[in-house]
Amino acid sequence: MNAIPRILLACALLSGAGCAGPAPVSPTPVATTSAPGFGGTDRSWIEITIAMDEELLPLLDLVGDDSDLTDVVAQVREFTEAELTELRRLHGEAGLPSENPHKGMPMPGMVMPSQVAAAAALRGKEFDSALRGHLRAHLEQSQKLAASERSAGSEPRTIALAARISETRQSALNLL
Repeated sequence: MNAIPRILLACALLSGAGCAGPAPVSPTPVATTSAPGFGGTDRSWIEITIAMDEELLPLLDLVGDDSDLTDVVAQVREFTEAELTELRRLHGEAGLPSENPHKGMPMPGMVMPSQVAAAAALRGKEFDSALRGHLRAHLEQSQKLAASERSAGSEPRTIALAARISETRQSALNLL
C-alpha cells in the first residue's frame, strides 16, 4: 500500500473525528506487502495507536507527586506501556515499515510536542486542568479508533487488543 492510500485509510479511521484533510506524505518508502491476516484497517490502526501512545508519554512524564491526577496517570502509563509492547510486536508481524507515517500527525487526541511544552510551563491546578483535557481527548479518541478497528479490522489479535483498549480507556475516563 503506498503512502496516499495509507493516509486516506487513516482519515477513514478518523472519520467523524475531525481529520483535517491530507497530511504531509513521507518520502520514506512504505512496505508494499503485508503479513497474511492483517488488513489495511489493522495496519493503519496499529500505526496510529502507536503514534498516539508514544506522543502521550512525554506529557505523562511531566506529572509530579503534587498533581491531583497521579493515580489516573499511573493507570494510564501502565496500560499505555503494556499496549505499546503488544502493538510493536503486531507492527513487526504485520510487516509495517519502521518509519511511522502517523507520528506527529496532528489529529484529534494526539498530544503534540507544543502541547507538552505548554503544559510544562504550568503549575498546580492550571497544569492539572491542561493535563485532564489532553488525557480526556486522547482517551476518547483512542476509544473511537478502537471501535473502528473492532468493526472493520480483520486480524483477531488486533481486534482483541482494540477491545481491551476500549475497556482501559473507559476505566481511565471514569477516574477523570
